[in-house]
Amino acid sequence: MTAIDWPAGFQRMDADRREPNRNFEATLAQTTEDIETEMDRLDPDEWRASIGNSHTKSNTLPLHKASPDDPGFVLRWTMDGEQFAVACDAYSRLRDNAREVYLWVHETRMRGSRAVETGESEFAAARLPSGDGDSVVASQPPHDVLDVAPNAPKGVVRAAYREKTKEMHPDQGGSKEGFQRLKNAKEAMVNGE
Repeated sequence: MTAIDWPAGFQRMDADRREPNRNFEATLAQTTEDIETEMDRLDPDEWRASIGNSHTKSNTLPLHKASPDDPGFVLRWTMDGEQFAVACDAYSRLRDNAREVYLWVHETRMRGSRAVETGESEFAAARLPSGDGDSVVASQPPHDVLDVAPNAPKGVVRAAYREKTKEMHPDQGGSKEGFQRLKNAKEAMVNGE
């Protein structure tokens, strides 16, 4: 089982300290819909969630695949080349952790609509440090980056890399981060990592 894609440096709650939360009336289905709506309003370059043993593809929330052993919820996104993450595992149910993340993102986005000038973006607290390549999409499985099967032969991986390079290379309008992610995915699959 793959562990949840918890952001580096974010502290985890001990499983035996997680508490039930009776403050939220929303169902998991409603929370999923609310998160998707909120991310549409935020309009990031791309976003994804990590839930239990599932790392989602861009802009989707397949919460039905969540691991009951790990109710933690992570929401990651990129905007203008910057990476952001919000995570919660304080509660014993996925629904409550996802709802807490939704409420934080919603309230933070709403602060940005106020006519108040601040020194940082309203999402500065969620910005991940740049550096070692741990980007929002770095946790995306290499085969998803390349749009190939997880067990694709090396020749297929190399061909997919060449094809994706045409659109993702910085000289073709792609971002440096996206191109680096593509290179890392090819190397990981060719080297069997």
